[in-house]
Amino acid sequence: MAEAELVGRKDDGEGVSLLVLRHPPVNALNRALLSQLDQIIGQLEIDASARSVVITGDGSYFSAGADLKELAAMGLDRGPEVVAQGQAVFSRIARFPRPVIAAINGLALGGGLELALACDLRIAGDSAKLGAPEVTYGLMPAYGGTQRLTRLIGPAKAGELIFTGSMIAAAEAGRIGLVNRVVPSGQEVRAARDLAHTIAQKAPRAVAGAKLALRQGSELSLEAGLALESEIFEGQVLPSQDLGEGITAFVERRPPKFTGA
Repeated sequence: MAEAELVGRKDDGEGVSLLVLRHPPVNALNRALLSQLDQIIGQLEIDASARSVVITGDGSYFSAGADLKELAAMGLDRGPEVVAQGQAVFSRIARFPRPVIAAINGLALGGGLELALACDLRIAGDSAKLGAPEVTYGLMPAYGGTQRLTRLIGPAKAGELIFTGSMIAAAEAGRIGLVNRVVPSGQEVRAARDLAHTIAQKAPRAVAGAKLALRQGSELSLEAGLALESEIFEGQVLPSQDLGEGITAFVERRPPKFTGA
């Protein structure tokens, strides 16, 4: 398999970019795949036409996580180097200026779960299973899993999943808020793209501002978060041409035509 095939990108011309992990049989996150994912996310950052991004896995797996065979071949002394790369790539996805949606098919384990956690929203097929099995192999989540999972579902439930290495079904993941929505197996990409299209039709600068406020504000006090919200509104949303278009469209009772300006 050529390195260029590890992450496929397809733009639909309607503001949604689909990224597909392709590393059979389980879409393990080796260093080459992470590097390519990082490059593509970097390209999308400066592509204003990409208003929302969907990430999924090819075949029957979202991703079974880090490539332990590669790590063993490299030598465990290079573990910090591998962790640094994984954290950097996933942090870049979390900081991506527009919403990123994980379409979870099959298994999302270890680094695969951490990749989904770096996304803003998660749609899972009803046959999907999610988990953090790292302790089973003498490891721990280190691509951001201990931090993002805790912030999403709380320390007690995150601790239970991480300490036991257990997998949970999609229905349970939905119940505890780990995924936003559970759909019939095989429909997760379609559902994620439908959601992405809904987002892509909204005012891009308003959506980007809301994401920034959500991401950064969640780590601040309420007072500091409110100040951040006002700062983003005044500096990013209020001056936008799309705000005027949105209000005019409302008054004229017609759909708005947002340009991102």
